[in-house]
Amino acid sequence: MVKTQGRRGEVAGEILSDIPDRFAVGMTLLALPRGNEVRRPLEVEELWPHKGLLVLKFAGVDSISEAENLVGCELQVPQSQRAELQAGWNYVSDLVGCAMLDRGREIGCIEDVQFGAGEAPLLIVRAAARLVEIPFAEAYLESVDVKRKEVRMNLPEGLLEVNAPLTAEEKREQQGATKKKH
Repeated sequence: MVKTQGRRGEVAGEILSDIPDRFAVGMTLLALPRGNEVRRPLEVEELWPHKGLLVLKFAGVDSISEAENLVGCELQVPQSQRAELQAGWNYVSDLVGCAMLDRGREIGCIEDVQFGAGEAPLLIVRAAARLVEIPFAEAYLESVDVKRKEVRMNLPEGLLEVNAPLTAEEKREQQGATKKKH
């Protein structure tokens, strides 16, 4: 959910579903706050499109302050209500928590999936003590095994190093270059 909308507890959200008319009055959605594993069930009381977003009014959310608690949450459809996907398609929520492997070598665990940065969504992978952004591009994808919680990819040479933290020497070089410019 991206913002509150109105005075009766409505929230506006970006819809990442490819299924037209996916949401309906009376259905239950799960609100997942960022960085939290506790989902809150919410029943859709009203909904309507508005300026490229979907405005939702949930039962029991009746004020702006209550709606503010939902801003930043990801709305998920319960597994029991999910539509069957075509072969090769996956739900984003199924990718989070999967091990990310590059040519059979484990890189880390997928913590999040971000949209909007480019053509392909970005997998946010915890690799040791750092986060790495990896494009979830079909050209790199070998397989997704949701049951085994694995995403296998063949990444281009050097992609993982692009996000590597700077070494002490690289930091000194950058500081020296910055001083020379001033």
